[in-house]
Amino acid sequence: MFTGIVQGLGRIDSVKRLSGLVIFDIELPAGAEVGLEIGASVSVEGVCLTVTTTRGRRATFDVMQETLTRTTLGELNDGDPVNIERAARDGAEIGGHPLSGHVDCVVRVAQVQTPENNRVLTLEVPAPWIRYVFTKGYIALNGASLTVASVDKHASTFTVWLIPETLRMTTFGARSQGSRINMEIERSTQVTVDTIRDFLEERLGPLLPRFEGIADELVDLAGEKDFTRGSQRSQSAQSENES
Repeated sequence: MFTGIVQGLGRIDSVKRLSGLVIFDIELPAGAEVGLEIGASVSVEGVCLTVTTTRGRRATFDVMQETLTRTTLGELNDGDPVNIERAARDGAEIGGHPLSGHVDCVVRVAQVQTPENNRVLTLEVPAPWIRYVFTKGYIALNGASLTVASVDKHASTFTVWLIPETLRMTTFGARSQGSRINMEIERSTQVTVDTIRDFLEERLGPLLPRFEGIADELVDLAGEKDFTRGSQRSQSAQSENES
């Protein structure tokens, strides 16, 4: 499991492309190599990869064709920076939200805005996945846990705001219109949405398509309430800790 807090930028030292397989040799950010062993899991641009060899700050990873097809890893070249996070240890603080490192889809940057001291990305999502994105909800982009600022379900887009520290520690500062980014949805959100839709499908059966709009509104309402309760629980827990 990962926390969605990127530890720093790694760099692609070399890419070896074989039939159905790519081998990445990556220089890890300082400190990320400490205690790293063969077989360990590392998030690279939001994708959970297994260490095959280590030497100092360098580690190699084998990436199979299925992963290359479903993510942006196949687009990486020598010298490219990548977001790196080591797997979370038991008892570690979850600064973002729990991630598996299993990418659900690739989204495209539709627009980049640069208000003072911020950067705002508008992202286009494949239609089947936008149902899992909610305002103020969590989303993981290239392995970074971010909060959704706004959602347009009809346009299948959402926005995230990036502060200077996030830009410093990640690859987002180099992203421009047309860039592709790995996205992992928040799992409890997926469970909530799918449970409601399965319930409605069971009750409405063949009539569901006629009520698709109402069904989507019910799902959105339930999702937003779920995030509100989660936010309240987090604030309550924080208050207890502070007291």
